[in-house]
Amino acid sequence: MDRYAFKKDMDGYTDLEREAEICRKYGIDYRIEKGAVARIMERFHPAKIELDLSEIIQETASSKTLRLVSRDGYLPPFQAGQYLSLAVEIDGVRTSRPYSISSAPHQTGFYDITIRRKDEGFVSSYLLDRTRVGDRFEARSPEGHFHYNPLFHGNDLVFLAGGSGITPFMSMIREVTDRGLDRKIHLIYGSDLQSDVIFHRELKARAKNHENFRYSLVISSPTKGYRGLKGFITSRLIGRLVGDVKGKMFYICGPEQMYRFCLPELEKLGLPRRKIRREVYGPPDDVTKDAGWPAQVGAARSFDVRIRGRRTIKAVASEPLLVAFERHGIAVPSSCRSGECSLCRVKLLAGRVFQPQGVILRKSDARFGYIHSCMAYPLEDLEILL
Repeated sequence: MDRYAFKKDMDGYTDLEREAEICRKYGIDYRIEKGAVARIMERFHPAKIELDLSEIIQETASSKTLRLVSRDGYLPPFQAGQYLSLAVEIDGVRTSRPYSISSAPHQTGFYDITIRRKDEGFVSSYLLDRTRVGDRFEARSPEGHFHYNPLFHGNDLVFLAGGSGITPFMSMIREVTDRGLDRKIHLIYGSDLQSDVIFHRELKARAKNHENFRYSLVISSPTKGYRGLKGFITSRLIGRLVGDVKGKMFYICGPEQMYRFCLPELEKLGLPRRKIRREVYGPPDDVTKDAGWPAQVGAARSFDVRIRGRRTIKAVASEPLLVAFERHGIAVPSSCRSGECSLCRVKLLAGRVFQPQGVILRKSDARFGYIHSCMAYPLEDLEILL
């Protein structure tokens, strides 16, 4: 007996069967398109891109732009403001770092990533000091949410940049000015020293040649006789430069201390949080100073992390678990390294971890015990499931 014979007793089934037969006879056989969607997705969002370093551009004494070209001649598209997660192997340790793309998205021949030296920076020092033209890299396809949205962001934009936080904004500014897009941009760029301002000449030239782009440079430690804007990016300065904040969308990107200072200053202007776009910018320099860190756990304290089914490793309280995994040669996928993308999530079976403010943990992850290893710090011995 046909186990599916009951279908014929369902109301309308015979009509559907007849229509399906007509479609098979006169319609399009979509079976020949099998796999087409997957091929398109792979072209726009490949899991891996193979890149060659074609040029190294010295921007300032502490920063360089690395120009990366595709080994097969094709680079997937991106939106201005997105980043590239670059994989490197340094002295036997394989790791990755996200770097905002500073070139414009309509420039399809290369990706530029602009890197500034970071004190004790493991990867930045390697890229600035040891890479050479012709070196080969792997990367994930561009990703990230720090980009312009025409439906919600309007066309009156204010960019607050600090240090190397200029890089995603440079991509946005190049796109708007090169293509003549109907957007107004006012860049307020804070830097400690005049000599360390990245892209300064280009920014001045673009501001001079494009009415819809304004550039205000603020130096916090100026040399004697400097006549430009000095100090910090305060609410008073922002109000003086941009006027009424109503109707404007603010974007902010820079080091950790810039967020701690500038976000309260924006609140003083009565700006609602929905009008502020903030780029995630990696783990804190010193997590033990973060609000909520238990005072009894010292930065140098070491804990055992048992990885179920594998082995036990050592992890330091002040370093993210992801770093501990990489130091011991354990590969965990990662991208943003800022607690946003969830690619590096692992399951916490036992023990406690500290996760800084700003980590975006899904409710389902929290419910079932998953953590973002890039922004999770051990507070005691742990058991982890990869």
